[in-house]
Amino acid sequence: MKLPQSVRLPQPLRLPRSPLSGRALTAGAVAVATLMAGGSAAGAASAAERPAAVADAPDIPVANVKAHLTQLQSIATANGGNRAHGRPGYQASLDYVRAELDAAGFTTSLQEFTASGRTGYNLIADWPGGDAEQVVMSGAHLDSVTSGPGINDNGSGSSAVLETALAVARSGYQPAKHLRFAWWGAEELGLVGSSHYVDSLGSADREKISGYLNFDMIGSPNPGYFVYDDDPTIEKTFKDYFAGLGITTEIETEGDGRSDHAPFKNAGVPVGGLFSGADYRKTSAQAAEWGGTVGEPFDPCYHSSCDTTANVDDTALDRNSDAIAYAVWELSQ
Repeated sequence: MKLPQSVRLPQPLRLPRSPLSGRALTAGAVAVATLMAGGSAAGAASAAERPAAVADAPDIPVANVKAHLTQLQSIATANGGNRAHGRPGYQASLDYVRAELDAAGFTTSLQEFTASGRTGYNLIADWPGGDAEQVVMSGAHLDSVTSGPGINDNGSGSSAVLETALAVARSGYQPAKHLRFAWWGAEELGLVGSSHYVDSLGSADREKISGYLNFDMIGSPNPGYFVYDDDPTIEKTFKDYFAGLGITTEIETEGDGRSDHAPFKNAGVPVGGLFSGADYRKTSAQAAEWGGTVGEPFDPCYHSSCDTTANVDDTALDRNSDAIAYAVWELSQ
């Protein structure tokens, strides 16, 4: 997530758009149906701590997500300690993610741009099939700051989106809507990559994006569970997921306008996403709800050299990764 000062984007006018249509069945309704069928309420959620609202949404193995984080850490270590825009660590990160997607059967493309005198790239991956007039898009920024490897910010979001895309391929999922995944460059310089992508779209292509889901920092070591409150259908989808786990969420405010959803929102695209917190400090009420340490930042290593694989909470990473898959499946029906 980028710094909040002068590059903060203005709040857009909300344009009239049709909301995303997803199945309205909630985890609570499934639990009731299970009881009526002679089952137990406990049986309505799997041992992997997942609600059953979307039965065909896969569990995302957190071990797989962490394996991607290990690769990104190794890349940073081998390239001056970072994966920043225009530097070898970013290019190696891009190559790693693209190779995984190509092997899984995605159609990938690179979009080139220039920022701060260096060439940058966005990586776009399309899953074949689905209605091209209705695109559900999920994304995360792949670059780090120059001061560290950027494993929580934002290897966590990048890796979870990657593993969700690979789960689409493994399952042979054939959604009604078209699925597109993206990894943005130069977010840390002011949302440069995602802004370039949105600006490059004609109005007709922007209208085809029925929703953009953004994931920037989802494994913070002192985590919170924050949901964007932009598009009401997307917001409800994530809230329903966490309600099925018995987890209370809060509206995300710390990163509002500071990540790659902002250019989409400004263009009138419905947006949503998840966030586990950056340098804001956890309150006593939040610690009572979620655990963790009162008065400490959600991520004490935010934009620092200590943002390594040791700087990730596995439980938050697991829950948020599963929530991504839940939303992708639910919103693309």
